[in-house]
Amino acid sequence: MQQQTASSDDLLFELRGGIGKITFNRPQARNAFTFAMYERLAQICQQANGDHSIKVLVLQGAGDKAFASGTDINQFRAFKGPQDALEYEARIDRVQTALEQCRVPTIAAISGACTGGGGAIACCCDLRIGTKTTRIGFPIARTLGNCLSMASISRLTALIGPARVKDLIFTARLIGADEAHNVGLLNEVVGDLPALQKRADELAATVAGNAPLTLAATKQALARLMRRLTREEGEDLILMCYMSRDFREGMDAFLNKRPPNWTGE
Repeated sequence: MQQQTASSDDLLFELRGGIGKITFNRPQARNAFTFAMYERLAQICQQANGDHSIKVLVLQGAGDKAFASGTDINQFRAFKGPQDALEYEARIDRVQTALEQCRVPTIAAISGACTGGGGAIACCCDLRIGTKTTRIGFPIARTLGNCLSMASISRLTALIGPARVKDLIFTARLIGADEAHNVGLLNEVVGDLPALQKRADELAATVAGNAPLTLAATKQALARLMRRLTREEGEDLILMCYMSRDFREGMDAFLNKRPPNWTGE
């Protein structure tokens, strides 16, 4: 049986029998993403585009507490001016696009929290399965006061519709597995982490055994149907949030575990 392992401390990749497993490996930080993790994810997607021994990718978080909780807040502390915000969003857009447009089918196996940027990554995947502990949401109106990119808003809206997007973001609530399944964020729900791992393996094996050109054509056809506004067309919204006093307040409040004092400035 073919086996290949390439890993870093924070993001692990293993290829076995045509199934590539990507593990976000920062359980102590609820698998929050560093910039290096984003870049490694994009590299794996590029590898899958050129390596036809890879049939499917499964994305998962280490442990049972979180799939991924978004970008590590400490990555934002170096933001000084507008260009920092725009370069950050350009980087994230490039990585998420690489995942969304990856040649092979992608499966997000979600246990625990899947929030913010973690939710955006899950929305880039073709299939999403969860457990009874799965909680999905974009609580940025309660935490940092930033905003989703135009591309992330587009993906989320395509999955659940504009009314539910407003509900999730305006209330900053996390929805449970059953509701996520009902609205289309999860394709199916299993009982617990061992069941999730078993089901992810089964689903990946099923997908890997099907005609790759049929799967690739379907992905590309759907992508053509869902052409969206460019990242640049949302830059004014990014700057409005990331350059605000409220964003600085949100970061400070989050890091110091206190409620933020929003002013709308």
